[in-house]
Amino acid sequence: MGRILLIEDDTALADVLSLAVEDAGHAVLRACDGVEGLRRIEGAGPDLVISDVNMPRLDGFSLCRRLREAKNLVPIILLTSRDAEIDQALGLELGADDYVVKPFSTRVLLARVHALLRRQEIRAGASRAGCVVALGALQLDPERLEVRYRGAPVTVTLTEFRLLEALVARPGVVFSRNQLLELARNDDSTVDARLVDTYVRRLRRKMEAVDPAFERIETVIGAGYRWRDRGA
Repeated sequence: MGRILLIEDDTALADVLSLAVEDAGHAVLRACDGVEGLRRIEGAGPDLVISDVNMPRLDGFSLCRRLREAKNLVPIILLTSRDAEIDQALGLELGADDYVVKPFSTRVLLARVHALLRRQEIRAGASRAGCVVALGALQLDPERLEVRYRGAPVTVTLTEFRLLEALVARPGVVFSRNQLLELARNDDSTVDARLVDTYVRRLRRKMEAVDPAFERIETVIGAGYRWRDRGA
């Protein structure tokens, strides 16, 4: 099980969620706002963070941005009362791994928690030492969740790594959004498949920071995406 940091300024909701997470076998740390949450993340090193979006002093979006800018890749689930697609996309753009829209059942939240922790555990326990995948200028290290492009490190989240890994494993093959979502997340949660566009856009931007001419992730209109199997 994992050490979960819950960042929530609603004490009543935090009490309910803490009890549910503890009953599921996890250890729970708590913070009442984003500033305290950031301190606890830096000091305690939790395995996963559940954070409300609307909080005093430092909101959940800003928390995500600060952590990712600091190269901290702890998995983050955002809790939001706003169901607009733009808000969901914004959270993912800033580096969140998942989101849950209020009101929600604790069963749904725990399913998301378990899925993220399971993916982390699979990676950490995989006996794939030295098994670095190389394709042209791209290198993927599944054991360390590290990506390099043209020799430069590229910081990615767990979901981004899995999506990139799926594309590279079968270069030239077109994957639909639903296929990529299933391969990248590997859980039963219901998520708009169009959010794959957000993941792809983020990956492209990160690669373009290394090589402005990057164009290996190709959009196939009406079908999905593929990793181009031609060129360097």
